[in-house]
Amino acid sequence: MTQATPAPATPDATAAPGAPAASGAPGQFTVLNPEGKLNLVTAPKLKAQIDDLTASGHVYVAIDLEKVTYIDASGLGALIGGLKAARTAGGDLRIANAGVQIKAVLTLTNLDRILAPYSSIDEACHA
Repeated sequence: MTQATPAPATPDATAAPGAPAASGAPGQFTVLNPEGKLNLVTAPKLKAQIDDLTASGHVYVAIDLEKVTYIDASGLGALIGGLKAARTAGGDLRIANAGVQIKAVLTLTNLDRILAPYSSIDEACHA
C-alpha cells in the first residue's frame, strides 16, 4: 500500500525487512510509518488503515513511530484499537522507535505493559 497524498501522521505501509507486506502469516509484518502528530485529527486515519489491513488478512502490523513527534489520547486509542483488531483477527500489533514523549505517555498510562515499544522495526518484526 502506498500513501496517495502526503499528510502529517498519515501512515505509509511498507514491508518490514525480511517480511513481505502481503502476508498474514505469523512473523510477517506489514509496517506502517506515520509522521508528525498522532492526535484527534490524524489518529482515525491510522486506525482505519490498521482496520483495512486486518480485514484484508494482514493481521501482523508493526508501527514505526520514529517520525511521530507527539501522541495524545486519540493516538493511544488508535494504537490500542488497532492492537485489539489485530489480535481479534489472530495477529498482533507492535510499535517501534518510540520517542521520549511517546514512551513517557505509554508509561504514565501503564499502556507500556500492553503495548511494549521495541527499539527497532527489525526487533518488533522478529521478536
